[in-house]
Amino acid sequence: MNSFEIRATWSLASLFALRMLGLFMILPVFALYGQELAGATPTLIGLAIGAYGLTQALLQIPFGLLSDRIGRKPVIVGGLLIFLVGSLVAAEAETIYGVIAGRALQGAGAIASAVMALLADLTRDDQRAKAMAMVGASIGMSFALALIAGPLLSSWFQLEGLFLFTAVLAGFGVALTLWVVPTPDARRMLRDTRPMMDHVADVLRDPSLLRLDFGVFSLHMVLTAMFVVMPGWLLQQAAIDKDHHWMVYLPILFLSFVLMLPLMIVAEKARKIKQVFMLGVGLLGVSLVGLSQWHDNVWSIALGLFVFFWGFNLLEALLPSLVSKIAAPGYKGTSMGVYSTCQFLGAFAGGAGGGWLLGHYGDSAVYVVAAAVVGIWFLLAWSMKQPPYLQSVTLALDHEGELDDRVWVSRLMGIAGVEEAVVVKEERAAYLKVDNARLDREQLMRLSHQSPLESQAEPA
Repeated sequence: MNSFEIRATWSLASLFALRMLGLFMILPVFALYGQELAGATPTLIGLAIGAYGLTQALLQIPFGLLSDRIGRKPVIVGGLLIFLVGSLVAAEAETIYGVIAGRALQGAGAIASAVMALLADLTRDDQRAKAMAMVGASIGMSFALALIAGPLLSSWFQLEGLFLFTAVLAGFGVALTLWVVPTPDARRMLRDTRPMMDHVADVLRDPSLLRLDFGVFSLHMVLTAMFVVMPGWLLQQAAIDKDHHWMVYLPILFLSFVLMLPLMIVAEKARKIKQVFMLGVGLLGVSLVGLSQWHDNVWSIALGLFVFFWGFNLLEALLPSLVSKIAAPGYKGTSMGVYSTCQFLGAFAGGAGGGWLLGHYGDSAVYVVAAAVVGIWFLLAWSMKQPPYLQSVTLALDHEGELDDRVWVSRLMGIAGVEEAVVVKEERAAYLKVDNARLDREQLMRLSHQSPLESQAEPA
């Protein structure tokens, strides 16, 4: 990466982390502090926890498409200001309904697609995967930090102060966008980095992608549902003061992350992604079953939480990688857009459904139903094939004149290591799936600079 790309990547990763930190900090504390709000019931508390997921799911693709029309930064700044207003609404709320409205507004500032599109505008093709991985890592770090910072900040400033702090984070995000994030020379409409509405139907017809979409829906559903109950268990069953819940989460998150790393290496280096993936789903299911039955002391809760986050961290890292591997060339942006929509819908379903189950059937029922959903996911994942170990490549076709996409596809497929190819004439770009171990990069680069006539004249 050059210095410009480094600046673009770290600033956008920081922007993403600030926003997600503000969203996530409520998870480990609201089930306790929300009880003090007028009109609060378990169902409404759960709805407040998950409300952001519904508006986020509904608006993230439209916001991404809007950024194509009016620019990335205006959409990002507008989304952050909506998030800021939502935080203030929640901070000033004296009833549970006010907090629900504030959380829904927070989610309505759906800037994920616009941020990733801006990152694509600011990075070269060969550096984009690295940049996006850094943004993904920042989201994971913000989640871990939120589970620790949420209980700490709420113990000092109560629920109102926590929401005000998220408003301050949004303000920092606006400043970062305006004065630190670079402004691109032009917007790049790359199909592998942004959703395309005319591709959505194709993506929804792909059984392999639908299996992953159901997986991420289930993963975030059980995560959000878990936090409808867990803070109460830590307070009542484990006898840990709510100001000290972070002391439970910190070592568990650290250890689960450390133990996840060797499994990720086995998945990628030993090419055993399916086996490691199934292990992750299994860990999730075992932890939920265990917690539903044994949650009467701090040790049983801590063990269940550790197994849960070991599986959760593993799956959170593997799922986007699997989407990238399975999505057809040129369809990655749309596939990730549908995937993210399912992720946020899962968060909404987990909060609303978890609160309803808690209110009507008790705390253990939340974990029993969550375990059943993970069991269905396990059965669906069992039929998953070992994914191809291919990398996505976007190739600019640098020449003058009209493109004959069939000729270009024929020539690209003739290069060693190119397994799939799609040429989009309007973008003067080719979207490829390649086997890095076999790829003839010299021939690929040489071909991309040739004219159509030159490429036709080249022997097969």
